[in-house]
This record gives sequence, C-alpha cells and structure tokens, in this order.
Amino acid sequence: MRFTKDHEWVELDGDVATVGITSYAAEQLGDVVFVEVPEVGKSVKAGDGFAVVESVKAASDVYAPVTGEVVEANETLSGAPETVNAEPQGSGWFAKVRVANPAEVESLMDQAAYDAYLATL
Repeated sequence: MRFTKDHEWVELDGDVATVGITSYAAEQLGDVVFVEVPEVGKSVKAGDGFAVVESVKAASDVYAPVTGEVVEANETLSGAPETVNAEPQGSGWFAKVRVANPAEVESLMDQAAYDAYLATL
C-alpha cells in the first residue's frame, strides 16, 4: 500500500490500483454521510479530484493518486457511506484505476514514510 500527502491510499494489483482514503482522513472527516464515486471509463490525472466524500463536518474532494482510467467504482458506498468510516483501508475503497504509469505508484509514500508524515501533523 502507498500513500499521498492528501491521505489517499493506493494498492496495486498488476496494472490496476485500488484507491481509497486513509484511516487518518476518515477520522478527520467524522461521520461520512455521502460518497460520490467516479464513473467507470472516466480518465483521471494524478492530483485531480475524482470523487467526493461528505461528512457531518465537511465535503471534501478525493484526489486521484495516479493517472489512468477508472475500471470499477465502489457503488455500494452510495447506499452505505458509513463503510468509509468503518473500513477506510478495506471495503471502503472508492475506485479501481488502470494505471497509465506504474512508476507513479512507486513515487508515493510507503507505510513508514506515511507514518512519519502523520507525526508532523
């Protein structure tokens, strides 16, 4: 699993990356009440907003950590947005993206680097 400074995570399986938000992000948001996942077939660019998550505190964009094409969206989140809080780094994933450049994933933080980053916040 790799991480961004915006608190997204990526797990690569072949050339498809599963993307979600970290436990830290879910904690900061509070109770998630609405999730908008990207459409299948949508092209995304690393750093661009590609999903929306709303909580009782705020609405936030979820940024694509990698460039590619959305090949699957976690549609179950629209009916069960609380899954993002319950399992942010598990079944609360947002989308699966066919990665255009696997080196993008390697450039993200590993768990140790992300933990060190969190310690600075």
